[in-house]
Amino acid sequence: MVYLVDYCCTFAAVKIVRTTILPFKGFTAINLLGMLFVHPGVYLSDELMNHERIHTAQQREMLFVFFYLAYVIEWLVRLPMRGNAYRNISFEREAYANQRNLRYLENRPHYVWRHYIRRPVRHPKRYPTSL
Repeated sequence: MVYLVDYCCTFAAVKIVRTTILPFKGFTAINLLGMLFVHPGVYLSDELMNHERIHTAQQREMLFVFFYLAYVIEWLVRLPMRGNAYRNISFEREAYANQRNLRYLENRPHYVWRHYIRRPVRHPKRYPTSL
């Protein structure tokens, strides 16, 4: 089934495709070229939809190809770093930080994800588990 969802911002309209193939195990949804792939039965909350609409806006402003290129490069750079490489990608950090603000896309400046590249990430202190 394919649904067209158009919330307050036509700049970030998202087509929803329900499939058993995508997204990969452990993920709720994946946004590819402005199309949201979700498993059948997954509840699409307003926060999740806003998160994915933020990604759609990021993709469009970077002409899709450059978004994916930057996304993969940043992920590879962050892999050896402390913390979760996926959650520390600037695109994801912008989306997670603003997913609850359902009016965020109305006034979002272009390329604002750049400000999330160097912002420090707080990690919980790790205590030794052995004696």
